Amino acid sequence: MGDSASLRGRHWFEALTDGVSPLPGGIPSVLAADIPLGSDRARVIAVVPDPTNRLPRARQGEIGIDEGWAIARRVREAIDGSGRPILAVVDVPSQAYGRMEELLGIHLACAAAVDAYATARLAGHPVVSLVVGNALSGAFLAHGYQANRVIALDDPHVSIHAMGKAAAARVTRRSVADLERLGQEILPLAYDVASFAKLGLLHELIGGVDADAPSPADVARVRERIVAAIADARQGPPDLSSRRRSAAAQQNRAASIAVRAGLAAEWD
Repeated sequence: MGDSASLRGRHWFEALTDGVSPLPGGIPSVLAADIPLGSDRARVIAVVPDPTNRLPRARQGEIGIDEGWAIARRVREAIDGSGRPILAVVDVPSQAYGRMEELLGIHLACAAAVDAYATARLAGHPVVSLVVGNALSGAFLAHGYQANRVIALDDPHVSIHAMGKAAAARVTRRSVADLERLGQEILPLAYDVASFAKLGLLHELIGGVDADAPSPADVARVRERIVAAIADARQGPPDLSSRRRSAAAQQNRAASIAVRAGLAAEWD
């Protein structure tokens, strides 16, 4: 496992599950457990680095073929008609863009994970994502973005974005420094989570928590906010419309919302 692999996802999974053993079976890079959470029994799922993974990209915590199918399995296991919550602990640096993964259909594996989360949400299972590190690229689409409510730690190393900085620099033929400068002028290009929150896509940004080494008080506070997010999700529709109704979204994504409304009107 390289030096860059983040262990935040594992640390927060272990902190929130608090000694509950992961469910048997599955693969080492996708952890799942059923834990008491408020008055519920929730399914918690995290993707973590696996230094012995047969596919190199997954050794760094990226979501590859095995991870996509494993997430889908763990989510679908929890769809039992009880309405129990599903919590995605998110620290995923990327979708695994390896040659082998592309040949074997990583798009299908990631789509299976997306479909499982959306099916659970629409079936009345509140889905909450807790972003504790990176939530980048197709990895976040597959693990976390389908949640009714997305909450994140307010920490300098938490980032939610369509593409990592280095990849975005290659695609746009700009330097990373150029992208960082543009991020200060153009909100959607920024990589810090506080700027992302201004787009109205986050339910809550949790500050004052040590993201790398959370204390028991930190864990208790985050657990409390997760329970609150679950309760809030149960009060709203099972779709993702809350992301368009927030004041921040109305202010900073007005054009996107107008285009979406126009397309919907034409479609109807």
